[in-house]
Amino acid sequence: MRASNRGFTLIELLVALAILALMALVSWRGLDAMTRAHSHIQERGDALLTLQAGLAQWAADLDAQVALAPNPALDWDGNTLRITRYSTQAPGAGLLLVAWTVRSDKGVNQWLRWQSPPLTTRAALQVARTQASQWARNPGDAQRQFEVAITPVEQWSVLTHRNGAWAVGATATPSTAPTPASGASAPIPPAPAPFDAVRLVLTLPPGSALGGTLTRDWMRGTLGPGR
Repeated sequence: MRASNRGFTLIELLVALAILALMALVSWRGLDAMTRAHSHIQERGDALLTLQAGLAQWAADLDAQVALAPNPALDWDGNTLRITRYSTQAPGAGLLLVAWTVRSDKGVNQWLRWQSPPLTTRAALQVARTQASQWARNPGDAQRQFEVAITPVEQWSVLTHRNGAWAVGATATPSTAPTPASGASAPIPPAPAPFDAVRLVLTLPPGSALGGTLTRDWMRGTLGPGR
């Protein structure tokens, strides 16, 4: 007897195509979820590395601070933190004036760092201090070339520690200088005494790769263990 040759019916083909389409949809959703998760992890990792680099630079600036009378090594006006520091590039390269601030850029508050060219005179340092204040508020294109954006933040604050207490602001009290005799040239006043510690508080925006409040304390390395 001959076996009868029978093909697929239209209904069977439609059912098979529906099953294949359902499997393709499930597979696409799984791949899409994996891609989104990988992209989120990559974005969070990049943001974390950038923030870590910024915090490391923050600590390095504070470690390298140096006072050059009559200016303090560090001063904070509620908007901009200016730090006078030595350069680690080469001996005798001069000083650097760095500034940290938060400024809105295209509707997003950014934590920013600015650095001056090497400074070799007191006059150049005074000019750099003025430029840093202008940069924090209304920078020009030339000043923007020396800035680096670290991370988006909602707000930030800086506290300084001295004599066992934290305080908002960083206005150091200079040491008392002797009064020059009549007719003598006035000596350069001594630099204000340094702070024992500095506290940085960053409020990171919600919904971004990183969120929440971050607090970073820096302490002068010459303090004793009891402090």
